[in-house]
Amino acid sequence: MNASVAVAPALPTHPPTGSHPVVANSAVLATRRSRWEAPAYAGALLLTGILYVWNLASSGWANAFYSAAVQAGTQNWVAFFYGSSDAGNSITVDKPPASLWVMELSARIFGLSSWSILVPEALMGVATAAIILFTVRRRFGAAAALVSTGVFALTPVAALMFRFNNPDALLLLLLTASVAMTLRAIDRNRLRWLLLAGVAVGFGFLTKQLQAFLVLPVLAGLYAAFAGVPILKRLWHLLAALGAVIVSAGWWVAVVELVPASARPYIGGSQTNSFLELTFGYNGLGRLTGNETGSVTGGGGTAAAGGGGMWGSTGLFRLFENEIGGQISWLIPAALILCAGALVLIGRAPRRDPRRILIVVFASWLVVTMLAFSFMAGIFHAYYTVALAAPLAGLVGASGAVLFRHRGRLWVRILLAVSAVVTAAWAWVLLDRAVSWLPWLKVVVLIVSAAGALLALIPPRSRVLTAATLSALLVGALLAPAAYTIETVGAAHSGSIVTAGPTVQGGMGGFGGRGFTGGAPGGNGGFGGRAPGGNGFPGGQTGTGTQGGTGMPGGTGAQGGAVAGGRGAGGAGGLLEASTVSSAMKTLLTADASSYTWAAAAIGSQTAAGYQLGTGAAVMPIGGFNGSDPSPTLAQFQAYVASGRIHYFIAGGRMGGSNGGSDVSAQIQQWVEANFTAKTVDGVTVYNLTAQN
Repeated sequence: MNASVAVAPALPTHPPTGSHPVVANSAVLATRRSRWEAPAYAGALLLTGILYVWNLASSGWANAFYSAAVQAGTQNWVAFFYGSSDAGNSITVDKPPASLWVMELSARIFGLSSWSILVPEALMGVATAAIILFTVRRRFGAAAALVSTGVFALTPVAALMFRFNNPDALLLLLLTASVAMTLRAIDRNRLRWLLLAGVAVGFGFLTKQLQAFLVLPVLAGLYAAFAGVPILKRLWHLLAALGAVIVSAGWWVAVVELVPASARPYIGGSQTNSFLELTFGYNGLGRLTGNETGSVTGGGGTAAAGGGGMWGSTGLFRLFENEIGGQISWLIPAALILCAGALVLIGRAPRRDPRRILIVVFASWLVVTMLAFSFMAGIFHAYYTVALAAPLAGLVGASGAVLFRHRGRLWVRILLAVSAVVTAAWAWVLLDRAVSWLPWLKVVVLIVSAAGALLALIPPRSRVLTAATLSALLVGALLAPAAYTIETVGAAHSGSIVTAGPTVQGGMGGFGGRGFTGGAPGGNGGFGGRAPGGNGFPGGQTGTGTQGGTGMPGGTGAQGGAVAGGRGAGGAGGLLEASTVSSAMKTLLTADASSYTWAAAAIGSQTAAGYQLGTGAAVMPIGGFNGSDPSPTLAQFQAYVASGRIHYFIAGGRMGGSNGGSDVSAQIQQWVEANFTAKTVDGVTVYNLTAQN
């Protein structure tokens, strides 16, 4: 090991004048560990775990769409394998099933509950934090590693999604692992680590399809540029890793595509019962172009025009706007400033300097993902930005460490002060969007950050000054996102669209604020969230407040509710919030339910999910998530009814036909209305399909 490799101190100090800012020229940094490090690491991860588990059960089933699929997977192994929405295997969710597999195994072991579904998500957050911690520590020391871990844990959208059951938690864990394993492959010149990185990306595809591949050009470029093997061998290694991606992702895809459609559930989200169509259409290129057949409406405008739409405007500043900014953007300006300064300091280091490699990979990962999210014209939700949490945290910790250790240089001190001021100013803007929420906080942040900036301008002279400067800079930078995170942890979140932190001005209609069980008090519309104005989904009705109206176009605004704990008599859900189940409806649906494949059928996955979770019996979601998939066809539905496989039809829900999607769900409801007698149970219209007119 090169004798110039230094041990990173807990509170780094400035190197001797004239020394090169980057002293490590080995592919692997081997630093001695102080006695306090292991307890500090354990404490940081333990606190992260407590933060992510605290008040976890308050969210109930969280996203009932996925919780219902977990329930189905605990009842039927075929549903487990394919990711079916119901144990009758009529249709899958509109994503691959990898994230469901984790929750389903937990629910099979511990029983189906909010805890068994959500605790694995929280543990994924701790695992992601651990990977960041040890990856940064290996190259920058304990202090930088702990800062990165703290930044990650206190990122509001991370606290939201690692306490929720969407696929994004597993995706970020797998992508973070793929980056760490690629770095190990470069450090050790070992192909097996690169193959493992490929496997992680492959399973990322089985979690959220093409979004996992955003990291591939970053990893390939990193290995091609910095690996310590000859160029031809590098190319061979990259081809082998690509093979690992294809095999680890493709085995499940091959099964789905090769099994006859009649022998498996319909592929939710597609119009032709094809997973490949789902991959390259609705969940793939359609997200970039906005041409998503069967989605709720058109996209958010073209990238060139920066047009607006229900998913917000596209453009370079998209991630800083409305409620999106409060999810992730608190430290993005500082990260970019610190990264630029760190790369200047490292500029003349050897090609394979491990510190530059780490900064480059985190910066590239961050920028590529930001650009993709900024210009995608299709469906975009604020919580997608959790994908930025890991690279952002690593970049802040690593780049900040490089600059802080070289504060003896005037320009470095100025850059640190500028980053503190910019961060405080941006925090003021974000906090000001929250209207009356903690109005004093932005003043405190500004004062602490100003003190940190002034201290950063003073040449380092003592450990006391170093500790005071570091403390002021960190508190000033993290106080506002930490408050957002605590607000997030203290609130219940349910439905398909959730956001971290308090309600903000300028939100995207019904998408603002957090999701609440039972709807927001006072009749705010939207999807169980607290969007200012309460106008809900464009074209929809405003909810009544007594039952948490969903505001769905063509839906049942006054009947909407959440999956658990809803008020009133219950009712059919809408597109993004699950139905409630009254005691009378539960008694009706569970009576003799074992004699049927499906105790009931309902239009739209969220409506079906609420009844399925509330009764424990399979409920067919006609038309899938948006109600616009041709599943089942009218002829298939008629055949199911004729053979006595469906007991009841529950009216309401979304009627399909969205953005070029199928209108089969409307056809089915019209046929049921014409041939069966309706009755009302606690305000819900129900048809007994075993008693035809």
